[in-house]
Amino acid sequence: MCGIVGYIGKRRATPILLEGLRRLEYRGYDSAGVAVVHRGRLKVTKAAVRIDELRELLDLNQLGGVGIAHTRWATHGEPTDTNAHPHLDAAKRIAVVHNGIIENSERLRAKLADDGVKFASDTDTEALAHLVAAQLDNGAESLEDAVRATLREVNGAYGLVVLDVQNPGQLVVARNGSPIVLGIGDGEMFVASDVAALVRHTQRVVYLDDGELATLSADDFSTSTLQAHRTAKTPTTVDVDDSDYELSGFANFMHKEIFEQPEAVRRALLGRLDERFFTARLGGINLDARALRSIRRVKFLGCGSAYYAGQLGANLVEELARLPADAEPASEFRYRNPVVEGDTLYVAVSQSGETADTLAAVQELRRKGGQVIGAVNVVGSAIGRECGSGVFLHAGPEVSVASTKAYTNMGACFAMLALLLGRVRDLSVSDGARIVAALGELPDRIADVLAIEGEIAEAAAKHSEAERMFFIGRVRTWPTAREGAQKLKEISYVHAEAYQAAELKHGPLALIDPGMPSMVLVPDDELLAKNIGTIEQIKARGGPVIAVTNAELPPGLADSVIHVPRSEPELDPLLFTIPLQLFAYHLAQRLGRDIDKPRNLAKSVTVE
Repeated sequence: MCGIVGYIGKRRATPILLEGLRRLEYRGYDSAGVAVVHRGRLKVTKAAVRIDELRELLDLNQLGGVGIAHTRWATHGEPTDTNAHPHLDAAKRIAVVHNGIIENSERLRAKLADDGVKFASDTDTEALAHLVAAQLDNGAESLEDAVRATLREVNGAYGLVVLDVQNPGQLVVARNGSPIVLGIGDGEMFVASDVAALVRHTQRVVYLDDGELATLSADDFSTSTLQAHRTAKTPTTVDVDDSDYELSGFANFMHKEIFEQPEAVRRALLGRLDERFFTARLGGINLDARALRSIRRVKFLGCGSAYYAGQLGANLVEELARLPADAEPASEFRYRNPVVEGDTLYVAVSQSGETADTLAAVQELRRKGGQVIGAVNVVGSAIGRECGSGVFLHAGPEVSVASTKAYTNMGACFAMLALLLGRVRDLSVSDGARIVAALGELPDRIADVLAIEGEIAEAAAKHSEAERMFFIGRVRTWPTAREGAQKLKEISYVHAEAYQAAELKHGPLALIDPGMPSMVLVPDDELLAKNIGTIEQIKARGGPVIAVTNAELPPGLADSVIHVPRSEPELDPLLFTIPLQLFAYHLAQRLGRDIDKPRNLAKSVTVE
């Protein structure tokens, strides 16, 4: 979840590093720092500040064509100037930036302390700098050899870059469980934890695998394993434009990404809807009709919004394909010694494709022979590579910490997966045609919801003084209610909980009072009368109600009504998601929150 940037070339490193850090701010951080080789010495500037404040501390014109930089999200040690990265050895020869957690850091620090090392910070990372320096002092032939020997002593997750002031023509990079990507330039090389930091300079990239190192010079790179076996890497071209990381007139990235959803869903659907046989084409999953028919169960694994999207997907699979399906938090899956069935299709869901818990679940599944596909939004990501097959979301870069368009595209892709599974079983031609037509219209229906942003903003303003809220859904819209509560918590810090409508009577109804608004999702389906009854129960106890509906509700039933256009009932949960995103956004904006960078959170969660 921290950010790494490195540069080696003929240009001044500091402005490039600083700009790279700015592109990685969305990942969440509490401190930042830069180290460059300047006139034969390490020049280090770091502090528990935002990037704009770090800029004020730096000399952007200082010489030096090699450097590393970092944004830190605290794990070991509080967010202080001293604990900020980069970290140095005692002689200030070695500088290290590191993402991840070194699990045996206490033992390593104790061993170094016994050897006389005085630590300047409370971090696990500082031990790496001292260990690399010790390897060089003890005769390691190169910086690469010193880093390799150090990492053989390390247990845990890392993405790291090491700089040696005595060898300023090289950077050494390593990965194990935390993403690292190399950027291939013309007479210059880049390294980062995310392509967002690279695309202004190059679109040719190389992704490191776990257990792999790379040594970079300005003109070339080489890769190898921890066992010193050379590996071959071919650069690929990323389909990402620098403008994808610009606000383009929007106040912040969350607002921009909410409004990008019609086009994002259109990309996800492009070429995937078969209007001849009324099914979906998902060639990336590499399963023919016979293999699809052999599937007896589908299980979705994800964390946070990806988990809720998986719940939505499980409902779609059960409804359209009549296959047992469920979703489970990936963070729990591997720790309960799961029974892995050969006829179950496991779907690993992650926007970044780097979520540590989901990646670990995939690895556990593969170890036990499970059939697993990925649903990710980043080409070349660890989960995508580990699965080897799956569904690419095509949402485009998502910068805001709170997921919007990636969540919606997950739902659209799972609808297509359910359609595909249904059509090789018992889903009729007429029902297939109905779902294909509704999916084709989905981008326009999302645009219709966005057109009533003003009404949603008014509802948010009306309830902006609430300190707590309920989000109420039933069956299809239960995952949507959970995602709505998540959005409100993430960006407004208003306490929100989601409940199934029928569960209110079993405890939560005791909390209803005039200060507890409820957002109730009311699709015009077979459960309409029951949902109206739920609203009446809430109103009878003085609770304000915001109804999100595509039905005609009795006049005066709800305090605020947000009207959603009609689709097919199976796709209602996707359309009902959009007003909940806008509601959370406008309420958080009214409260003055830092919407793109909510406190304590990070975009890509690469540690447990």
